[in-house]
Amino acid sequence: MQNGTIYLVGAGPGDPDLLTLRAARLIERAPLIVHDGLVDPAILALARPDARLVSVAKQRARHTLPQEDINALLVREAKAGRDVVRLKGGDPFVFGRGGEEMEAAQAEGVRVEVVPGISAANGAAAAAGIALTHRESASVVSFVAGQCKGLSEQNWAGLAGMGRTLVIYMGVKTAPQIAEKLMADGLAPDMPLAVVENACRPEMRVLRGPLAALPDLVEAEAVKSPALIIIGEVTAREDLALAQIVTEAAQ
Repeated sequence: MQNGTIYLVGAGPGDPDLLTLRAARLIERAPLIVHDGLVDPAILALARPDARLVSVAKQRARHTLPQEDINALLVREAKAGRDVVRLKGGDPFVFGRGGEEMEAAQAEGVRVEVVPGISAANGAAAAAGIALTHRESASVVSFVAGQCKGLSEQNWAGLAGMGRTLVIYMGVKTAPQIAEKLMADGLAPDMPLAVVENACRPEMRVLRGPLAALPDLVEAEAVKSPALIIIGEVTAREDLALAQIVTEAAQ
């Protein structure tokens, strides 16, 4: 029996209209879709009626399946001759563990195709009218994970500050530690930031404030995942309001 193919597909930040054509076509015809919890239901609704949908949603301190079991599931189904769409929020290779799944499949001789998606950072920033780079504000962008082992030991020095933008994934639960860590590294307490919740979805919110107020902002506004924290002068540019007006008018 010939092996099936594992497709590592980026579902983008949430809006089905932001899927690539390749991603949409694969979702529409896939017999099996193994998806993350952050994939919007509107995207899953594109699946064919008889498709088998398997959720491997991850939440803080609780995984439906450990990553090793997800790898094994993908390989097992492909070796049974089935094509598998592994559907991930954002892009498969940006905090999506797509690299681990690709390596597991290749080790078993299973063909893998990667279908890039609009990353959560790009989608959230665009929807909020925030230019991650700007000739007058930032020429460097860094992506970090705010929810991981050894957060306090990680070296973030130099990732945020004048001329730089820092995008933090999965940082809602660790907002107090993040603010403390960055200020201990010398970042000014009044450095502006934005928290983008449910980017590119009807319920999207954009919250702003200084770095020192990040923990209070997250708590007072009851921010929940999916949410990104964007830190840098680009979040407070004077032309930001105009960009938002244009964005809202287009909706």
